[in-house]
Amino acid sequence: MSRTYTLYTFKADKGQEPLRIDKFITDRVENVTRNKVQNAIDEGKVLVNGSTVKSNYKVKPGDNVEVISFEEPRVFEVLPENIPLDIVYEDEDLIILNKPSGFVVHPGHGNYTGTLVNALAHHMGVNPENGEIRPWLVHRIDKDTTGLMVVAKTEIAMNKLALQFKDHSIERTYNALVWGSFAAKEGTIVGHVGRSTRDRKMFMVYPDGEHGKHAVTHYEVLEDFNFVSLIACKLETGRTHQIRVHMKHAGHTLFNDAYYGGDKILKGVVFSKYKQFIENCFESLPRQALHAKSLGFVHPTTNQWIQFNSELPNDFQTVLDKWRSVSKAYDFSK
Repeated sequence: MSRTYTLYTFKADKGQEPLRIDKFITDRVENVTRNKVQNAIDEGKVLVNGSTVKSNYKVKPGDNVEVISFEEPRVFEVLPENIPLDIVYEDEDLIILNKPSGFVVHPGHGNYTGTLVNALAHHMGVNPENGEIRPWLVHRIDKDTTGLMVVAKTEIAMNKLALQFKDHSIERTYNALVWGSFAAKEGTIVGHVGRSTRDRKMFMVYPDGEHGKHAVTHYEVLEDFNFVSLIACKLETGRTHQIRVHMKHAGHTLFNDAYYGGDKILKGVVFSKYKQFIENCFESLPRQALHAKSLGFVHPTTNQWIQFNSELPNDFQTVLDKWRSVSKAYDFSK
């Protein structure tokens, strides 16, 4: 019998409603099409409780779903690619860059090339044939989130910066446009953030801490436009999708965040002019309204505090200006 390699494993939770196996897997694996999943099922690469199934099999509570391969999983080789970078600062130890929207940070399933790491490898003159593994990512930013990132150029810098992230001594501030007005002008959201048991692509808050990891987000309202608010978020921890998930949990989903329902009109009036205005905003900003605005930390070599700030990208600024104008001068009921 040929050797098999496990790519993904999922256990259907107790509340799982009957759901076709192909849909179940598509909901939990990023960058995969339903057709691709169906082909894998037909090729015997999907097992439920250890046995192959057909595409119309309905997943039940407690089912163990496994996606396998008959070939050894590909080890991602970071190939240098000449992709322009917006570098804010660089020295012998680190790079501070401004990441644009739509830029995947690291190679992975569905994104083998064209990532930030490929661009950094070219910029740093990395030769994969020599076994070099630079650059070192200290942290990551979602594909469609913009803003400041720090990248380590040496292993020593990586270790020292990673320790600051672990100790929560690095200061990171994000700007976000969210739905609704806040009762308090500032506050703190505390809640464990973990991957959703129903959809592996999404995360959610588990307030009692039974699942996920401890997460803390401090926020301050910068501007209130009645139906949406511009806020500054200071991260105490750095969990995946933390701000997006914490804000949804607090009833203030990020504007046009399709993952978490922010791409629908969540606050406002029923008039058609308002609907058209929102659609125009969504068109101008076709992603979640989140930007890594500032970044501060102790330099790993000089031990001096360094601070960086970035301007909002054009798409975010355009929508912000629209809301500023409308909130002052426009009556949607006319």
